[in-house]
Amino acid sequence: MRAQSEIETRILRMIEPTAAGLGLDVVRIRIMGSRTPILQIMAERPDGTVSVEDCAKLSRRLSPLLEEHDPIDGEYTLEVSSPGIDRPLTRPGDFARWPGHEIRIEVGAPIDGRRRFHGHIAGEADGVVTLNLKDGGTASIAFRDMVKAQLALTDALIDAVKAQGLDAGEIDEDFEAGFDEVEVDDDSDDERGIGDGASIDPEDDPISKVRE
Repeated sequence: MRAQSEIETRILRMIEPTAAGLGLDVVRIRIMGSRTPILQIMAERPDGTVSVEDCAKLSRRLSPLLEEHDPIDGEYTLEVSSPGIDRPLTRPGDFARWPGHEIRIEVGAPIDGRRRFHGHIAGEADGVVTLNLKDGGTASIAFRDMVKAQLALTDALIDAVKAQGLDAGEIDEDFEAGFDEVEVDDDSDDERGIGDGASIDPEDDPISKVRE
């Protein structure tokens, strides 16, 4: 579910090494819109955290890579973002990190006559997610059958985020900020001969922002 179309899959393979070099995992890629598409790339660190600076660095690294390989015809906007609090779950193992939390899942082919499921995560094992459904009963859904899965923004989820050391209020404030004033410290990159560190100038780079 990290990528859905052939072109998204191709871009995912292209950018993963760059993201990994910054200590980031690519959570999801989507190309949205038609007239001037948005290439949205969600990323985070393995512990689930991500900062404005992380996204700024990734945007700066990906811009020349995408320009060189030109995977999308015509003009488009690059958006590097965090997954947000009500994050999409796109990888095996994601669901086990959020037991008991409310989620909405959509599948490609009907299961027991339905394509959409709304409930709480009861468990994940061997590629199968079990839900306690809001309308009663349970459902077991194989990860390979899912086309979309996203946590619902609830007080319980916000409390869980805080318990992990992230303040929900601070997240909202930081993630609404643009990158105009973000200073990118690339000292570690200089040791590898990559980059010299700079603040992002929206006149020079594609638009990048952090999602709430």
